[in-house]
Amino acid sequence: MKKFLLSTAAASLLAGAAFAASHAQEAKIGVILGFTGPIESLTPDMAAAAELALKEVNDSGKFLDGVTLAPVRADSTCVDAAAATAAAERLITAEGVSAIMGADCSGVTGAVLANVAVPNGVTMISPSATSPGLTAAEDNGLFFRTSPSDARQGQVLADVMGSRGVTAVAVTYTNNDYGKGLSDAFIAAFEAAGGKVTINAPHEDGKADYSAEIGALASAGGDVLVVLGYSDQGGKGIIQASLDTGAFETFALGDGMYSDALLADLGADMEGSFGTVPWSEGEGTEAFGAVAAAGGVNGDGPYTRESYDAAALLAMAMMKAGTTDAAGIAANVLDVANAPGEPILPGELGKAMEIIAAGGDVDYVGATNVELIGPGEAAGTYREYTITGGAFETVEFR
Repeated sequence: MKKFLLSTAAASLLAGAAFAASHAQEAKIGVILGFTGPIESLTPDMAAAAELALKEVNDSGKFLDGVTLAPVRADSTCVDAAAATAAAERLITAEGVSAIMGADCSGVTGAVLANVAVPNGVTMISPSATSPGLTAAEDNGLFFRTSPSDARQGQVLADVMGSRGVTAVAVTYTNNDYGKGLSDAFIAAFEAAGGKVTINAPHEDGKADYSAEIGALASAGGDVLVVLGYSDQGGKGIIQASLDTGAFETFALGDGMYSDALLADLGADMEGSFGTVPWSEGEGTEAFGAVAAAGGVNGDGPYTRESYDAAALLAMAMMKAGTTDAAGIAANVLDVANAPGEPILPGELGKAMEIIAAGGDVDYVGATNVELIGPGEAAGTYREYTITGGAFETVEFR
């Protein structure tokens, strides 16, 4: 009898252990950003913010009966579509990720979406791919973004020009989907308001000398040089060459130019220059600042808030689907992102898991006042800033 009880107990223990193992599994989330390339100074903070959201979910102990979310990083390079596609394929085939937080730059995001995410049925939420062209991408309902489209940024930047009395500008843009899309949106809005564009010229990233580009821009003239590029690459090179030659003194900057690294190198010579960058304010933004500070993450950089929100949305969509299988995630993103439901701020992801587990609804406000419109992209607000005393100084939110 004793042997029977012991064997029964052992069997029960083994069964319990097997049950626990089946419920203590790991679900991987791809974090694909340009850890090398023209925005490499921005992406470490973006990745850290996304991983902070996943850690918050894990620390709550309330996600899908003990499943742990594990971030897996991959390098998009920001500009090399083939490399980004290969990196995303490795995330899916070798790592078995359930979803992707990313990519970052618009061109590589489109490549990953078309060549990897759609064929494999994997959901992507990008924190920073802003090209208007992505709005109409064939995505099978798998693509979302927590940053607004540059169709809106172009209008906002044109409005900033109007409020500053700028009537004639020269424009240069990085020669890719992001730069062209933002340039087209800005010029359409600026000219519609009566502004004059003296020249609209692309530039290539990675060049050592931009004197030819500056020569053409200077010859065309303008009150301001609009630089729609990357702070770690051609955009910075254009500004440096302009300062060296005295071609332009004031620059208007798109979101890709917003970085502490640019200010550290050139800020003292860019007094009075200005720009726009997706940003937010309010209770959710303040909550994120506190969560980031407590987690040792720099939450003040561009797209850190959007990165946290993208990862949080993926986790909540999984919870709503009741599975980490890729197929169920996309169908639940809009449900957790928008009303109706209990508003959820940064630091309250454990609370969100409890509500969803109980069959309730959540409305994720997040760090950026998330509201996904149309085909799953953010409505968004922008921060207008001026460079004053070598620092970014907020003018207003638009």
